[in-house]
Amino acid sequence: MKLDILAFGAHPDDVELSVAGTLLHYAHQGKHIGIIDLTEGELGTRGSVESRYEEASAAAQILGIQYRTNLRLPDGFFENNQAAKLKIIEQVRLHKPEIVLANALHDRHPDHARAGQLVAEACFLAGLRKIHTTHQGQEQTAYRPRLVLHYIQDYHQIPSFVQDVSPYVNQKIEAIKAYKTQFFDPNSAEPNTPISGEFFFDFLKGRMLEMGRPAGYNYAEGFVVNRWFGVQDIFKLD
Repeated sequence: MKLDILAFGAHPDDVELSVAGTLLHYAHQGKHIGIIDLTEGELGTRGSVESRYEEASAAAQILGIQYRTNLRLPDGFFENNQAAKLKIIEQVRLHKPEIVLANALHDRHPDHARAGQLVAEACFLAGLRKIHTTHQGQEQTAYRPRLVLHYIQDYHQIPSFVQDVSPYVNQKIEAIKAYKTQFFDPNSAEPNTPISGEFFFDFLKGRMLEMGRPAGYNYAEGFVVNRWFGVQDIFKLD
């Protein structure tokens, strides 16, 4: 299936936490969108692999995306190596997204930075025709996405640009809360984590407010890009 946007996350819920608003914005425009989770999140303090799959499926329905899969790389221990890159290259060549969203290159969880670099490098390599990959026995053709955008996660970063997500904040929170084992539950007997606190969603909304205000939006999500953007008409800038 040809996709317009393909969002990668090191763990199930990375994408929802960071860019659910962006995905909802473009889903409402009729864009075809997919999510690829690199790991099953098996090292997560709360929940289980089985519950994370159920939660990821529920979140995908709320987001209205067309595709979601899990590459089942080892949580906490996946490497930026040939085998991992080839798995990502196969998916990029299969879906031919114009835009790829990837983890932050600097963040609290070491998996995030490693995943961001892994996906960026794999997207570049996917455009090299002498790297051979197959899908269901069929030889794939080289393809390189037009843009790789790194979404801002836990650590504060100055964004290269922000996406207005003001109409979709409540739906974004709904998609995140689909991961019910991961967030605040006064009846849960599981250990607390940095995202399971009672006021975590206040932080999320505060981050979106912070990203939106300088651009004149109520709420926004931020991205970092390792290249310059060019414009042909400055009157079309917000």
